[in-house]
Amino acid sequence: MTKFDAIRPYYDSEVNEALRSVINHPMMKAMMNFTYPDVGDEIWQEQLKRTHSIRDFQVNFVYESIQKVLQKSSDGLTTSGFEKLEPNTSYLFISNHRDIILDTSLLNVSLFDHGLVMTASAIGDNLVQKDILLKLSRLNRNFLVKRNLPPRELLQSSKVISEYIYQLLAKENRSVWVAQKEGRTKDGNDATHQGVLKMIAMAAGKENCMDYFRKLRIVPVSISYEYDPTDALKMPQLLAQAKDEVYVKEKNEDFVNLISGIIGQKKRIHIHVGDVLDRELENIKAENENVNKQIQALAQVIDDSILQSYKLWPTNFIAYDLLNETQFFSDQYSEKEKQLFERRLEMRIDADNDTLRKGFLAMYANPVVNKMRYENAGFES
Repeated sequence: MTKFDAIRPYYDSEVNEALRSVINHPMMKAMMNFTYPDVGDEIWQEQLKRTHSIRDFQVNFVYESIQKVLQKSSDGLTTSGFEKLEPNTSYLFISNHRDIILDTSLLNVSLFDHGLVMTASAIGDNLVQKDILLKLSRLNRNFLVKRNLPPRELLQSSKVISEYIYQLLAKENRSVWVAQKEGRTKDGNDATHQGVLKMIAMAAGKENCMDYFRKLRIVPVSISYEYDPTDALKMPQLLAQAKDEVYVKEKNEDFVNLISGIIGQKKRIHIHVGDVLDRELENIKAENENVNKQIQALAQVIDDSILQSYKLWPTNFIAYDLLNETQFFSDQYSEKEKQLFERRLEMRIDADNDTLRKGFLAMYANPVVNKMRYENAGFES
């Protein structure tokens, strides 16, 4: 047993047995019937029985499932920046985080389409409490981040994750995806948590932190959805925060969010991958000797990349104008788009509740506010 066994995805040698153990599960049947509605169960089951690697499972099944999700619940996925990445090269993708499953799945679809190395992706163990979800996540090359641990165990767990990320990137030439902070962004304010960067740096040992990060080839990633399919589901937590109350999740809340994110309407989606951070890390090292200040500066560099390249949609501009009672961005959307958004607002939440209404609008408006901080922010019609 290796130190990574408790968190790692399946080895290829374990894939076939794992697939056979879930082949008759209702969730697997639902997933396959959604992906291949005109194919008999015995056909996809036979194909699964002949699958012996994670790549084959991802390319032949997961990829097709995500294409079907895009077809049924979106107006399409666009990308930018991928042409700058090198094939057969591993990268550490640090991304803003909107949707439990789709963020990393859509990134992998895009990487595959561009002939690039797909990722192993971090996932909180709170999201895979059901045995079927744990098996599917391991089949889809997820590795586990353990949540809600006592401080000493959390420190040890973070060290293991840090070493595993280095193992993947440096020794297995496998790209890695991590969110810029623990959990999804609920309010539209994307910000890199320094604790995530400190965790990644744990495996650096005595090496200078910025020199270590240069070896990992960090690429900031910005993902934006025209409509957030879980927008209304995020409201109770924001409401609790507004009242300064502790928010306690419902028993199946994560699972409901997971399913809603997949099947809910998203309209257009865009993923942008930034430049590999290199010169920026040299500059940080030259300007700061203090490690905490280096980490703080790196978090800002990642934020700058994600926020400046975030694709803004009419929904973002509409929400900004509604929230601030202005017409400032009226040239960025049509009257019809505004009416559709207002109808969604009324259908999804109690629009008479001022706190809920402002929270809902702020979720869509905050990316505009964040982008306005940059002088070169483009608001093209």
